[in-house]
Amino acid sequence: MTGLEKMVSQIVDEAKAEAESRINTAREEAGSIVSEAKAETEKLLEQSSGQSETDAANYLERIKSSADLQRRTALLQAKQEVIASVLEKAYASLNGMDETAYFAMIRKMLEKFVLSDSGEIYFSAADLKRLPDGFEKEITAIAQKKGGSLTLKKEGREIENGFILVYGGIEENCTFRALFNTQRDALQDKIHQELFA
Repeated sequence: MTGLEKMVSQIVDEAKAEAESRINTAREEAGSIVSEAKAETEKLLEQSSGQSETDAANYLERIKSSADLQRRTALLQAKQEVIASVLEKAYASLNGMDETAYFAMIRKMLEKFVLSDSGEIYFSAADLKRLPDGFEKEITAIAQKKGGSLTLKKEGREIENGFILVYGGIEENCTFRALFNTQRDALQDKIHQELFA
């Protein structure tokens, strides 16, 4: 198991525990709402002896329905918060990788996103300072393997991580945040399946 897989596994385990806790809290709140609604209904029934049983039953049904809706809303909100938390923890773990793992990830991303065209690649100023020895040659080799070429630009971009590819004036944002945002729905679905299925 790689370091990244271990981080993801740890994040998922923490998220499962957090999800269980939040869902239990939401269930307790929903149970409390239902109990309060029943008590209120019984109180109203006692106060209004002239009210028909049908009216009272209808009122109780509306209260139960409202409580059920509030319960489902609370559970959904708890799940969404857990999923958002997992995504942020995953992003933070990517951001916190050591240099070896970070540039291994950059290599994989280059292999995926480089085009068979002539272009430029930009990194952050911090990444430019810590590029591994021979990394510029690796960039060139990856681009050539795809039938293109990339020129490493020495001016840093204001990005947190990842890189920017420029082909014919068109920029491709390959930062971790941009990739997370484009894959957000798919990632949320996977996390939901992992935690709640």
